[in-house]
Amino acid sequence: MTTEVSPGAAPGAEDDGTRWLDAAEQRAWRAWLYSTQLLQERLERDLTRATGIPHAYYEILVQLSETPDRQMRMSELADRCLSSRSRLSHAVSRLEERGWVRREVCAEDGRGLLAVLTDEGFAALEAAAPVHVESVRTHLFDQLSPEQVAALEDIGRTLLRHLDPD
Repeated sequence: MTTEVSPGAAPGAEDDGTRWLDAAEQRAWRAWLYSTQLLQERLERDLTRATGIPHAYYEILVQLSETPDRQMRMSELADRCLSSRSRLSHAVSRLEERGWVRREVCAEDGRGLLAVLTDEGFAALEAAAPVHVESVRTHLFDQLSPEQVAALEDIGRTLLRHLDPD
């Protein structure tokens, strides 16, 4: 539910201990919420339409491409992609079908599984990256002034320190 104003109470009233959003906070919250949802939908649509790669699969390829030997433990990959282990396993299965990722037993302990980006997967990522970055540029950065970009980074880092202190 996006309504954050107490029914029957003036915005900001704390009669029941709830810290209701005032009108300015409500406008900021809704603008941020709707704009980030629309941006994610647009990025997904642009990438999928042009490359056939869903954004979740693209993110897996990116994460693997940025690691030494293009491999990572499945559990760590799930954490980095903000995904459940089962959802990531399903996505990796689809990427394996395309020949873009393969699974290997972790040599360190013989128990864990690694996701390994194949040369074909890296080539698919290289082909998709210009589409993705153009979409990000068009729908986000081209809409903002340099000052807004700096503020966006500051806000993002502040929220990350609070939400993901690791």
